[in-house]
Amino acid sequence: MTDTPSSTAPLPLAGVRVADLSRVLAGPYATMLLADMGAEVIKVEQPGRGDDTRAWGPPWAVRAEDATGTTDPTTTADAPGSADEHPGESAYFLSVNRNKRSLAVDLKDPDGLAAVQDLCASCDVVVQNFRPGVAERLGLGYAAVRARNPAVVYCSVSGFGPEHEPSGRPGFDIVVQAESGLMATTGPAEGPASKVGVALTDVLTGLNAAVGILGALMRARATGVGEDVSVSLINSTLSGLVNLTQQALVTGEEPARMGNAHTTIVPYQVFPTADADIVVAAGNDALYRRLCAAIGRDDLAADPRYATNRGRVAHREELVGALTDTLRSRGADHWMTVLVDAGVPVGRVRGVLDALRTADAGGDDVLRTVEHPTAGLLQQVRAGFRLEGSPPPLTAPPLLGQHSRRLLAELGVSTERIDAMVKRGTVQQADV
Repeated sequence: MTDTPSSTAPLPLAGVRVADLSRVLAGPYATMLLADMGAEVIKVEQPGRGDDTRAWGPPWAVRAEDATGTTDPTTTADAPGSADEHPGESAYFLSVNRNKRSLAVDLKDPDGLAAVQDLCASCDVVVQNFRPGVAERLGLGYAAVRARNPAVVYCSVSGFGPEHEPSGRPGFDIVVQAESGLMATTGPAEGPASKVGVALTDVLTGLNAAVGILGALMRARATGVGEDVSVSLINSTLSGLVNLTQQALVTGEEPARMGNAHTTIVPYQVFPTADADIVVAAGNDALYRRLCAAIGRDDLAADPRYATNRGRVAHREELVGALTDTLRSRGADHWMTVLVDAGVPVGRVRGVLDALRTADAGGDDVLRTVEHPTAGLLQQVRAGFRLEGSPPPLTAPPLLGQHSRRLLAELGVSTERIDAMVKRGTVQQADV
């Protein structure tokens, strides 16, 4: 069954209107978070192409009967495809574009550009990640939008920020992971640097953009004065390295790459068991003693070399070896039960699908289901926050141009003019 709201309490951003001129991940992730809090988000896309991530696949979400010939609506299927011809909806696009409406309009057409300029003038928030200078050339830069809408909160998302030299440098996630130091601190100590498995620099940037927008929006509502918010992948990642950047500044040295261990806490890492890997995180002396008692190694708790975290870091190799010998004697299920009962932070190393199913089965209610116009029943992952009494909305990520006609009509564009724009390809309206 699809989700049904259990409360009619207004969401915190109800009544806030957002023009989303961004694409790919950081900007769309930020605007999706705003939409999850009740904002009306209008996603502006290029006709015939849309957001880049619409073509990023496989996998594609399709109705089960389309892929398998069955009529079971509860599953999706992967299918081969290319950027030009793909059989369904990109999983990548679906992940960051729920609760939005899509306006597919050509900004190179004067009528199309005028409609988007009017849209921005009518919105509380504008988010864009054009190449430097493009928004200004289109009359969609902060100064132009503010001239018509003084209270607008205008957020620009970039790879390296407006002040970074050389100016206008493009930055995808993997480039920024390399340039920020994140890649250098990731991977096995004896191996090469490695990127994180998800585009974490974009996710951090999306979170920072949402925070900056919310702060500026509060002030705009109180004073009527808007704000130019600038967020970059490089600054978001450097600030997101937190203790590692401070460690580097304090010591004047590069932090060591530790793999699945921690630079300053022991034991705080992956351990093998008889059949699977687990993580044990004894973050203080009391937890360490509790761990030793639970696994029957009181001798390690009594050893003065390991009495404090400082000592455990100094004697890391010996202690980790002793703990590994013990943990390898039994399976992961045994140690999970023993350590959870003892109050020791422990976790099983899981795959993504296993993690989702385990969290949902454990009562976290992480998965939500929505009916998509072409993909059928679609499962999505909730945002990382919960709003008591105000369940977030859930509408399916839009088809390209799904709401074009309605949105243009709301902006005051006549039916005749909309028809003409559709006819000449300036506007795309999806068939739903």
